[in-house]
Amino acid sequence: MTNENRQLKKVLSKFDLLFLALGAMLGWGWVVLSGTWITSAGSIGTIIAFAIGGILVIFVGLNYAELASAMPKVGGEHAYVHRGLGKKASFIASWAITLGYVSVVMFEAVALPTVIDYLIPNYQAGYLWTIAGWDVHLNWVLIGSIGALIITFINYVGLKPAAVMQTVFTIIIVSVGLLLIFGSGVYGDTSNLTPLFHDGMAGIMAVLVMVPFMFVGFDVIPQVAEEADLPTKSIGKFLIISVSAAILFYLAITIGVSLGLTNNQLASTDLATADAMGSLFGSEAFAQLLILGGVAGIITSWNSFVIGGSRVLYAMALSGMIPIWFGKLHPKYKTPSNAILFIGVLSMLAPLLGRSALVWIVNAGGLGIVIAYFLVAWSFIRLRKQEPNMPRPFKAGRTPIYGYAALILSLFFIALYMPGFPAALVWPYEWIMVAPGSY
Repeated sequence: MTNENRQLKKVLSKFDLLFLALGAMLGWGWVVLSGTWITSAGSIGTIIAFAIGGILVIFVGLNYAELASAMPKVGGEHAYVHRGLGKKASFIASWAITLGYVSVVMFEAVALPTVIDYLIPNYQAGYLWTIAGWDVHLNWVLIGSIGALIITFINYVGLKPAAVMQTVFTIIIVSVGLLLIFGSGVYGDTSNLTPLFHDGMAGIMAVLVMVPFMFVGFDVIPQVAEEADLPTKSIGKFLIISVSAAILFYLAITIGVSLGLTNNQLASTDLATADAMGSLFGSEAFAQLLILGGVAGIITSWNSFVIGGSRVLYAMALSGMIPIWFGKLHPKYKTPSNAILFIGVLSMLAPLLGRSALVWIVNAGGLGIVIAYFLVAWSFIRLRKQEPNMPRPFKAGRTPIYGYAALILSLFFIALYMPGFPAALVWPYEWIMVAPGSY
């Protein structure tokens, strides 16, 4: 295992790490969901929900930051949980986070052609079949599959090219977001902020349950910690910086959209963020520009989770948990090539399922992510107790208080997926996807 790991290239700079995590968190959701947030909780209610949710996510992030600095090993959760809770728990955590990552990758392969619907209405041609009420067309499938092929190829030939692509597209996202914020400051109407609250605490809770999943992606940093060319203390530091930057971005987007659209406009829009941009600048071209920023978000999220997912599979293979085929390192590019190809093929096939069927995969993946968070928090607490003298270049407080906070947060969100709760998984389809990690 050690000899194999030494072949991984230390190619990532501090900026690579920052943009890798930030780009993963700023996907497509900020374009399509801002209207839902504001109509659910009101402008100030949404801000409060994101502020509270952001603090809770930082608690989870602090667990990761300490453990990533202490154990800069490929696979992240795989290593932490193995050391803290043992092999079986490590398998469950590794499977859970892989399911989460792969579900996002497959969804992004479908999101890309879906965005084209907004840019070029009625472009679909070559009807293939209907799945779960969604008509699948050939040109729609090809857009997603070709996108998957390109991203797979870039990751296959090296982590550094993938990191460069990540940086470029993350800068595009942030630039478009800043343009919206500038427009709202100059042309926004403060009367649009009303109602400040909608449905009181119920509205805030409706937004709060969505918040942690808007921040999924900071955990990609631990997956590539072994490939980071910087002091281990900095790994934890940049993880927290990336989460903090994402919180500020989402808060600013909420304010920008609230200032840009009236309550009636919010109620009737499908893409509130794009419509707010168009309304603020008085031009449909600006709305299209923001959608392109959303496309950049699809690419950065997609790219990050191919990177993260392939590293977890690679680590699992080296530990003997899955076939060693997944543990192959490319002799020239020093990437986990077979793991990348496996995820790439899944993403190329995903558009064939249509958009509706992928909801099952995404929901199951969401549960996988919070299970991994729970096990990491538990490992954080256990290692603080069992190995108090373990070198921790980045230490999240003197006591394990952040571990307990993250543990409680994770349990809360796991409960939401159980029968009778808002995000309950569908039986049997979604539970079948989760099941392989349960033995």
